[in-house]
Amino acid sequence: MSELQPTPKPRRNWLKIAGVALLLIVLVLFPVITGTEVAYLKAGQYVLIGVVGAVGLTLLVGQAGQLSLAHPFFLLVGAVSYAVLAGDSGDSGDLVGLGLPPLVAMIGAIAICALVGLAFAPVAGRLRGIYLGVASLSLVFLGLYLGQSLDMFSGGTSTGRPPPTFDLFGFRFANTEPAPTVLGVAIQKQQRLWYLFLVLALGAYLLARGAVRSRVGRAWRAVRDNEAAATAMGVHVTRAKAQAFTVSSAFAGTAGVMTALWLDLVKPDENEFVGTYSITVAIGFLAMVLIGGLGSIPGAVAGAVVVNGLPQLLTLGATEFGWSIGTLSPVLISAFVYGAAIVLVVLFEPGGLAAIGRRLTSRQGDR
Repeated sequence: MSELQPTPKPRRNWLKIAGVALLLIVLVLFPVITGTEVAYLKAGQYVLIGVVGAVGLTLLVGQAGQLSLAHPFFLLVGAVSYAVLAGDSGDSGDLVGLGLPPLVAMIGAIAICALVGLAFAPVAGRLRGIYLGVASLSLVFLGLYLGQSLDMFSGGTSTGRPPPTFDLFGFRFANTEPAPTVLGVAIQKQQRLWYLFLVLALGAYLLARGAVRSRVGRAWRAVRDNEAAATAMGVHVTRAKAQAFTVSSAFAGTAGVMTALWLDLVKPDENEFVGTYSITVAIGFLAMVLIGGLGSIPGAVAGAVVVNGLPQLLTLGATEFGWSIGTLSPVLISAFVYGAAIVLVVLFEPGGLAAIGRRLTSRQGDR
């Protein structure tokens, strides 16, 4: 009788570990690498905003199987909530402001978005597919109406309102004199915001990975695959859908606060098709999760880099290096590119960039 052979331990993919470590080093040193070129930092910050929003959406669409186009609405709610909670009434007294500490205001804005998402959960729990997508899209129109009507909160479409400067235990995320320096580079407002956004993006990524691997994540996937089978296994389908929508709304609210700080302005859109909180933004976030791979957290990050990073890169190229393609704007070119990417993903690689990445890393690990 032969002895049982010990189960071989899984081989670590050292190439992947080294790649992640190198990426983290580059991200931490990015303000030093860019130096005084704050335009590159602004572009990177915009990508990080997309990362937080896309990670939240892929939890809802990819993990829980709920189609949602409501992300711009929660971006607006998060931005306005932060401005109201941390702001003041201004010199004329025509704005509502509670004057809370910025960190408390950020947490409060995220909580408000989560509660609004929870309030929409009964609708999300009864609808599926395109019906839920259309119902969630109505929230974008609701946000447009409320943002234009409630001037005392949003500041209105003409002027908007500036968000309060973020402050963390007395450290202001603004230009100061003297400023701390790292390798000869002054760490001013944009550098400080980069590190704030990087921490928020990393936190969102880790929280999402933890949720996917937890019992809650397994319940989401069970509901996505077969609601009847999930019910037979003891999963409360309505509760699982409500949890997914609430968590996704909180992620979108975080991205909304980041958007307010990035623009240094909270201003509702003038129409529902073009702007910071428009239907175009909803399609952009959906493109992120499709290109990256439905349900994949790293894929959502990659999709955000493509969809939010490409317009910024082309804009920088046009202004600094004279890149141009006729009369096409960088935004229009980017729309063509990620539109074509969606078609290619649907036709040839439904798993998106995440599946391509897994194949490449597994091949390297087998060598």
